[in-house]
Amino acid sequence: MSLKRRDFLKLSTVAACLGATSTAHGMEDFTGWPDRYGMLTDTTLCIGANCRRCEEACKRVNERPMEGLDLTDNSVFEQTRRTDPNSYTVVNRFTVSEDSENPVYVKKQCMHCNEPACASACLVRAFSKTKEGPVLYNKDVCIGCRYCMLACPFRIPSYDYFDAFTPQVRKCTMCYDRIVEGKIPGCAEICPKEAITFGKRSDLITLARERIRHDPDRYQPRIYGETEVGGTSWLYLAGTDFTNLGFSDDLGSMPYPELTRGFLAAVPIVLTVWPVLLTGFYKFSQSREKAEVEAEAAAADDKKGWGDGYRHE
Repeated sequence: MSLKRRDFLKLSTVAACLGATSTAHGMEDFTGWPDRYGMLTDTTLCIGANCRRCEEACKRVNERPMEGLDLTDNSVFEQTRRTDPNSYTVVNRFTVSEDSENPVYVKKQCMHCNEPACASACLVRAFSKTKEGPVLYNKDVCIGCRYCMLACPFRIPSYDYFDAFTPQVRKCTMCYDRIVEGKIPGCAEICPKEAITFGKRSDLITLARERIRHDPDRYQPRIYGETEVGGTSWLYLAGTDFTNLGFSDDLGSMPYPELTRGFLAAVPIVLTVWPVLLTGFYKFSQSREKAEVEAEAAAADDKKGWGDGYRHE
């Protein structure tokens, strides 16, 4: 990758701005939008085995590679999988001790927090919470610091290292482009058991509470994501304790930006601005060195060609 002088100056300007705004990171003042959308996954309905059509739909909608995706291969359930740059959603299998004959399948993806920790931790505001609900990422301003990976309580952000200097976060966007077009996310549209429901977050919470009330023997009296880390746009229902399904039970209800605000305000400027500047310096110097090497090689080729022509005369 070559870094143009204009891009380097832009990067330096960003770093300077960070010095002036280091106490106002991300989504500290976010209060949410009443009509924002969300998703509800009912794990008691997911059939998992020989299905995983949500994974297929996710890859298709996001134009991710289909190689290696075999919906009939249940060996993938032998280990707990994480999302990655080519798989924005994965389905895992959990065997609940009291009912080993009927495993539970859980779909995992970005939770789209109400107050996303990734946005709070990001030095250049590459993440943003949209009024529609999804948390989006802007690769054009990302500097590759990977603080988002450290901050996320659900261990979601992953990087696609297709270029050493421009790693790009790839994660579920809740099919934002489809939402603004009036469509529903791909995974919800394709699910054969309607285990995934798309709608306004407030309506989904009402729906979840109704299911719990009407069938208390089927469901745990809890909606995961309703209050965790300040609430998330992706919600879950389960028939067993959520800890049996790989969910963390120690996240609390306080938004993570509240936990990091004091720290970020106290971080010395050298730890925030200088990494950006040094990255810029390195990229700029590498670009110049590459240009010089190419120029010397071209000059050598020209000289060799002239010499060969002279000897042939």
